[in-house]
Amino acid sequence: MLTKFLPSEHVKTIFDVKAKALKERGIKGIITDLDNTLVEWDRPFATPELIEWFQSMVDENIKVTIVSNNNKDRVEAFAAPVNIPFIFRARKPMTMAFKQAINSMKLRPEEVVVIGDQLLTDVLGGNRLGLHTILVVPVTQSDGFFTKFNRRVERTILKKLKQKGMIQWGD
Repeated sequence: MLTKFLPSEHVKTIFDVKAKALKERGIKGIITDLDNTLVEWDRPFATPELIEWFQSMVDENIKVTIVSNNNKDRVEAFAAPVNIPFIFRARKPMTMAFKQAINSMKLRPEEVVVIGDQLLTDVLGGNRLGLHTILVVPVTQSDGFFTKFNRRVERTILKKLKQKGMIQWGD
């Protein structure tokens, strides 16, 4: 049961995910969360550094799709200026939006990674489809109401994963 919450990788920030390394592993697509993965949950637009990261993916022919549980207005306002396809109200960890993103990128599951800051939505959803999952440290420590609840549950799961020796990295 705990393995469903175990990410394939853990990195500090989205910027630790490098396009060339992904390409060398045969990765052609990224499904990424938005809030507290790419930017703070209350930041409306991409930072210059993030725009540069998106461009590094484009330069290596790696497609990016944002899959967010947030509403259309929030996700579209962020994604449209940077020309990134998106799926809103994804209902993660349900798998429908992940499948939709894979299909829209015209890729096979083994060519896609999922990047997110939450075990209960991003990692669980990606793992349910057997995708490679990358957990990032949240961009900020403040969260929306529902995410605060998820974080409490995640701390318990992380503690159990650590006790069982399934993870070696810090909280």
